[in-house]
Order: sequence, then structure tokens, then C-alpha cells
Amino acid sequence: MPPISDEWELPRLRSSFQLHEDAVRDEDLAEFFDVKFYPYNPPGAPPVFAATSKKHVVVVRIVPTTDKDQNPCKVIQMIRDADSGANNYTCCWSKDPDTEDPWLCVAGKDAKIKVYDIKRGKLVKTLVGHGGDISDLATSPACPTTIASASDDTTIKLWSLAKEHDKQPCICILGGEGHQYNLLTVAFHNNGRYVLSAGHDQIINLWALPEFPKEHINVPIVLHYPHFSSSEVHNNLVDCVAFYGDLILSRACHEDTIVLWRIEGFSSSDSIPGPLDAPTPTDMAKQTRSYFNPIPSKARPAMFTRLAQFHTPDCGVQFYMRFRMFHAEGRHPILAFANAKSKTMFWDFSRFGAYRDFMEELEEARKSGSGQVVQKPSWLLIKRAKKGTAAPAHQDAAASLRAAAGDKESMVSASPDPEGGGSAMATLGNYNQDTLNHWKEMYDLSNPAGLIRPHKVQGVDGSFVGRQVGWSPGGEWCVVVGNKNRALIYQRGAREKGVATPVT
Repeated sequence: MPPISDEWELPRLRSSFQLHEDAVRDEDLAEFFDVKFYPYNPPGAPPVFAATSKKHVVVVRIVPTTDKDQNPCKVIQMIRDADSGANNYTCCWSKDPDTEDPWLCVAGKDAKIKVYDIKRGKLVKTLVGHGGDISDLATSPACPTTIASASDDTTIKLWSLAKEHDKQPCICILGGEGHQYNLLTVAFHNNGRYVLSAGHDQIINLWALPEFPKEHINVPIVLHYPHFSSSEVHNNLVDCVAFYGDLILSRACHEDTIVLWRIEGFSSSDSIPGPLDAPTPTDMAKQTRSYFNPIPSKARPAMFTRLAQFHTPDCGVQFYMRFRMFHAEGRHPILAFANAKSKTMFWDFSRFGAYRDFMEELEEARKSGSGQVVQKPSWLLIKRAKKGTAAPAHQDAAASLRAAAGDKESMVSASPDPEGGGSAMATLGNYNQDTLNHWKEMYDLSNPAGLIRPHKVQGVDGSFVGRQVGWSPGGEWCVVVGNKNRALIYQRGAREKGVATPVT
């Protein structure tokens, strides 16, 4: 992966683009509902993403440039769905099993999955079998020719694009007693053997997948029961789920939070349970059931545990708003989400551990009375006690430089608050209580019921409702798509904010 100049730096708005009215027909105007980066490019190659709208798929290459006035986005392919009933919501990438040329799968209201050869701009095949709208598609990280689809018909279908499955591409159906109402979201575990699903019934299910045959099968494998099922994580329809390692992130409409939680006893390093191991809903009043911790004990008293809640205000009555977590080995994990009020929010998960370590060092130095200098991370902003506002970024950077030179701001002592007018209020390391509270709201994970504020919020002009977030494979670029066929381009390592330029 290409280096990022500063791993602690969060993305900055670089540019935006929009499907111009002159480029599409009036009846085609809608909004971008999904965006996915092509995951199979060789290291160092310019990243490519696809944005899905009602009738159009726009494929864009990002060409890095140091010119702040030059839009880094170049449209390399635009495909229009000719079907009169088409209204597409979602997409995912795959590859031609023979040539490894990029394929893009697109689906939506007409219940079909259309597979396009992106180089040639041609339809390769159409997958038919769902009985309702397809709201989400996902590609298995373990096999680029295996994709999952979530539908209003309450099932998740697994499809194989391999040649041996041409006659029967649907190889597995997750259904039966799993869901009761329309589905909105599906996600694979990194090992490709577990799938999450959720939707309007507020149920989140985890399914353990069997090994799929390498040869043609006449009838798909059917899984009737998930290995974990709960309607207790959220109180409304769930429109986005994702794995973060073995942990789970999920979001529900009207709650204004993204929840991080774990299934007790679940570990992807354990043996994969079989279909017959899944618990059956013998007690219909039971809102949660689990293969992994079927009988809670004193050592493990719950079937799942909430770990943190990330505050996502101003979503209103909107649903079908999806977050995306970037996580790759050796890189900072970053969660991104855009609300209904033109704001994109970011959380850097590496800051949680760094903050905990910093506070522990401060407390240890305070107890020892040694006057030890504890270096403050540059991203921890000082909050002024009198005015109640955070110090500007350039002042915080200057404070960090002074701290490195031994400035008393970073000294641990029992002296009065240096920013509080000399009042001997409760302080730690000479940081006033307002500053400590400000940090706690953003970086302290000790209270699972607390709301963790974003580490960065970036607003844009105009009325923008975010629908989906996409991350480039290396994490250098983040794209947010939403209403008015608009896409926002964020860059890590960008020092300048570019000019928003429509693509015509």
C-alpha cells in the first residue's frame, strides 16, 4: 500500500463531482445510493470506484495531483441500464474468472443482478431468483466470484460467477426462519465464512456458511436458521451492518448512533459450525439466540455485549444511510458516516488506545509527584475554560511543539489551571476540566452507554444527504455519495481543499 504522510491525520475534503443534468435524461435523475472501490488493483495503481444511481453506474479513476484546483476524478466508464423498470440501489465488484477483467454487479428494484464487463461497458449476465427489491450486494473477501444479495423477499442469496455454476449460479439461500420482513444490508466476514444480515424487522443475524461445491449443483443449499439472531441490539429498522474483525458495527434508523458490539463466545479462529448446529426458535418469545453462547453463565452472562456507541446526529427520518469502516493491517482503522445535514463524520479507532495510554501516563505521573513531562498527542485539542471553545488547530500544533521543548502545559503538577484564571479547580496534568471532559466525550470508551462524538466533522455547502461511504483499498481516499447524484471526495494526506467541479 502507498504510504500515508501522517497516519493520525483524518481525511480532508478534496473535491466533489455530480452527474450533470445534461449528461442524463430527466427521468433518470435521482441520487447515488452506493459506492464501492475496486479491490483488486495492484499496489500503487490509481484507485477506481463505482457509484450507483437510478439508471446509471459511473466508474471513476482517482488520479492523484498536487494541484489543488484540479479535480482528481476522471470518469472512465458510464453505463446506463436500459430496462424500463430499473431503479438501482447497490453494487459490488467481481472479476472475470478467465481473464480477471473487472466485473461490476448492480441491482435494485427489478430484483435482478446485472453483471457488467467494465472495460467493454457490456452486460455479461443477469442473475434472476429474488422475489423482491435487492437492497444490498457484497463480495466475499475470500472469493471474488462469490457474491451475496439481500432482498425484500426476506432472503439472502449466495451466487457464484464461476463457469462451473453458469447453469445454476445461486448456490445457497439463507432464509427460512431468519427474517420476517424486507432486508436492507448484508456483509461478509474477512474469512468469507460468516455473513451478517439485517433489515426492517430490526433483527440482526449471523450465518455460518458451509463449504460450497466446486462443481455444478442442481439445487441451492438452504440454511433455515442463523447461528446468532437478535432483535435487541436496536429498536428500529437496521440499514447497515459490518464486521470489524470479529466485532460488529450496526446502525438503525432514528437512533442517531452506530453501535460497536460483540457476540459472546464468537471467534473466527474456532471451527466453523455446520447448518445443523444453528439454534432453532423453539421459544418464540426469545429475542436473542446464539450457537456461540447458548446458556449464559456467570463468566459470560450475556449472548452479546455493547462496547461503544458513536454519535451520528441529524439523520432525521432518513433511512438507508450506510457507514463504512476502513481497516487494513498496519493502518489506522477509521469509521466514516455522512448524515442528512451535509456533514461527514470520522472516528480514528487508534486514538482510543492512544488516549487511554496518555491518560494513564498522566495519572501515574500525578501519583508519583515526579513532575514528569508527558507528551500530549497533537490531535488532542485544548478547550479554553473561559470561552468554552476548542483552540484552533494551528494553536494546538504550536502547543505540541512547546510541549516537546518542555513547556509547562504538558507538565504534571498540582498547580492551578494555566487557562482557568488561576482557580484551583480539579485538573490533571495542568489540563482544565473543560478540556478533560471534551476529550472524554470523544475518546473514552469506558462507558458503553455513552455517545462518542466524532473526531472530525466536515461540512459541505448545499443540502446533502449521505447514503454510502467507500474507502480505497489503501485508505488514502474516502468517497461519500448521496442525493442529487453527488459524490464527495476526501483524501488523507491532502493539504489543500480542492474546488468542487461537476462532471458533465
